[in-house]
Amino acid sequence: QVQFVESGGGLAQPGGSLRLSCVASGFTFSQSQMRWFRQVPGKEREMVASISRTGLGTNYADSVNRRFIISRDNNLNTVYLQMNNLKPEDTAVYYCNTGWDNPWGQGTQVTVSS
Repeated sequence: QVQFVESGGGLAQPGGSLRLSCVASGFTFSQSQMRWFRQVPGKEREMVASISRTGLGTNYADSVNRRFIISRDNNLNTVYLQMNNLKPEDTAVYYCNTGWDNPWGQGTQVTVSS
């Protein structure tokens, strides 16, 4: 079955960096566009970044553009999210997925605070 396992979250100071990883299984990873989402309690889940099957095409939400970098390794079935210049408003649980239709993983908590 389709499964996503996110990791790499934690506590970071404003201006700091974190790198998230997500290992996917249960489908042909190299044939799927991948996305990172985040959710704050009480708010809707939002997409923050997407990457094409080859990794050559990326898109970002305005709120993270030029601070976050999405990448992937099709040999490892893994998608990454490099988060730089973190802000308190980046605090959320982060998830990866192909889109909105597959089951969600447990996510990884990112907290940005001094």
